[in-house]
Amino acid sequence: MPELLLELFSEEIPARMQQRAAEDLQRLLTEALSPLDPRDARTFAGPRRIAISLEVDATVPGSTVDERGPRESAPDKALAGFMRKHGVERDALVLENGFWVLRRDVPAVQAAAHIAVTIPALLRRFPWPNSMRWGVGSSFTWVRPLRRIACVLDGQVVPFTLAEGDDNGHGLVAANLTEGHRFTAPGAFAVTGTQDWLSGLRARQVEPCAVARRTTIAEGVARLAAEEGLGVVSDPALIDEVAGLTEWPVPFLGQIDDEFMTLPPEVMQVSMRVNQRYFALRNADGSAAPRFAFVANMEPSDGGALTIAGNERVLRARFADARHFWDLDRTHTLDSRVAQLDRIVFHASLGSQGERVRRIVRLAGLIAPMVGADTKQAERAALLCKADLTTGMVGEFPELQGTMGAYYARHDGEDSAVADAIGAHYMPRGQHDGVPHAPVSIAVALADKIDSLVAFFAAGEKPGGSGDPYALRRAALGLIRIIRENHLRLDLAEIFVMAAHGLPENLRLAPDLDLLPQFVAERLRVQLRNEGARHDILAAVSVGNTDTDITRLLARSDALADMLATEDGRNLLAATKRAANILRIEDRKDGPHEGAPDPALYAQDEERALADALAHTIPAVESAISEERFADAMRDVAHLRPVLDRFFEDVTVNAEDAAIRRNRLRLLSELRRMTVLIADFSQIEG
Repeated sequence: MPELLLELFSEEIPARMQQRAAEDLQRLLTEALSPLDPRDARTFAGPRRIAISLEVDATVPGSTVDERGPRESAPDKALAGFMRKHGVERDALVLENGFWVLRRDVPAVQAAAHIAVTIPALLRRFPWPNSMRWGVGSSFTWVRPLRRIACVLDGQVVPFTLAEGDDNGHGLVAANLTEGHRFTAPGAFAVTGTQDWLSGLRARQVEPCAVARRTTIAEGVARLAAEEGLGVVSDPALIDEVAGLTEWPVPFLGQIDDEFMTLPPEVMQVSMRVNQRYFALRNADGSAAPRFAFVANMEPSDGGALTIAGNERVLRARFADARHFWDLDRTHTLDSRVAQLDRIVFHASLGSQGERVRRIVRLAGLIAPMVGADTKQAERAALLCKADLTTGMVGEFPELQGTMGAYYARHDGEDSAVADAIGAHYMPRGQHDGVPHAPVSIAVALADKIDSLVAFFAAGEKPGGSGDPYALRRAALGLIRIIRENHLRLDLAEIFVMAAHGLPENLRLAPDLDLLPQFVAERLRVQLRNEGARHDILAAVSVGNTDTDITRLLARSDALADMLATEDGRNLLAATKRAANILRIEDRKDGPHEGAPDPALYAQDEERALADALAHTIPAVESAISEERFADAMRDVAHLRPVLDRFFEDVTVNAEDAAIRRNRLRLLSELRRMTVLIADFSQIEG
């Protein structure tokens, strides 16, 4: 099968765009070349190129295409227009099923011809997030100026140009040329296929495979660190970014001056990462090591001595700036900075950061007793939690908000519980971040997230579609994780109402506030779905249930899931769904069939047995649920399985006697009333 290699060589592509661009190239090209049955695609992405290699058929097969024209009975003008449109005479048409039909034979097309026609249009509509124009004479855009196009099919160039009418397409024409490393192997060289392209680039110090570059970086940095008894701070995102910045990654270690080792390790790590894309290292005991790792983009001729010295000099200047902020910030206490928050706008409808802090203080004080926290400590931590927004360090490195507040609070002599709560109140910052576990930290973190949710919903800023500018979905997921991982018992609806009382008066009764419980419930279902849990069971438990105690809802869901995992539970689910379907159909005819059934109308023992079982089970289930003995409730319900099986096997619900029929439907209605105590079984899959 012919092999196609397409490489798009440009100026430096931002690291964050490379992988998505390779995926888009594969998607668009396989769609465009679908008549050639493309397969075995391999994509490549790097700082100066995206490329794809795939196999295709040698030709687009010939085919016969029928195009139906007007009816046989249509006016002559209609038929004449159809023939004129297609440039044919009447003898080229045939009659089929009362219609004139034009049958055309489409000849086979060679793969190279199809590719040459397809790719220019594909490149002109390529979906870069941001693109640019350059030069003159063309409106063609690319993420950065596109310099070369290599397109080779089975060793031969597929000739095409990006020129289109008066647009010169920057003179770009497909060829078989690419380029190696910008500094160590400049200049073009010819390629005949994918393997030749790969070996030629690697011989010229370019690794086109992003996975290989990531592996080189991760393993190389880890090996160098291990040689000195050190570990690398895990940072997969930084590895990905550096892999997108280097064509030939070569890891090195550098030295950090002793005078900077008193900086907080978070400051050192963020400064290295944000400013220089360096990797932080740790000693065996977890403390910051006086070493750092970095990745060069070429193999230095001197073994790296000059490169290491240059990077150490750059880092020394960065750390000197950080030291300046660290020393200057500590000349003022956090408490003295709180007043400055009144000058920082939080939101046009919600006031300043100072007003927000006062809401968080109030809410943290209300939540503290619910989570076993000291109220005064929670209120103190809430008062100081945003004060580090006014510091120079956080102004330079916004990633450190909260973290620096904790350091400055300890420097000011604040209680350790207060300092810890300031540092933890943004947690969890992401999916893989931990949650606070100390009571004071929990109270402040919950207050912060609940205020965000309540305030922005009240201000009409709830998320819509994929848009979530205030990260309210993340706040809701963080709220859920704190509750779940600490097994908290909180009535969220009640707390949302309490939080709303602290808003500006015109927002306290905003209609969107009523949507918050459902918003959080939906986030909970998303989280369970991501964990592979039965989110449909949670949905079933939640229908018609106004309970917003997440821990209690999950306990009910777990108990129901355990029951449905048994044979009795699965059969019971099927029986209750059958009963619900019968009632739905019959209620449309002459329902509803509600009210207590009449024992005098029971005509079979199976009816009496089901009625007796329900009379015993319904009170038991009600009692167990009210006492939160959910496993007991499920066990009581599961005991109905054999009685229900016999009922549906031997009893005809729609009896000929109208009175008996209505009575049996009322009996099923009692069963439905009992199952609603547990969940809406119709929501459960399977």
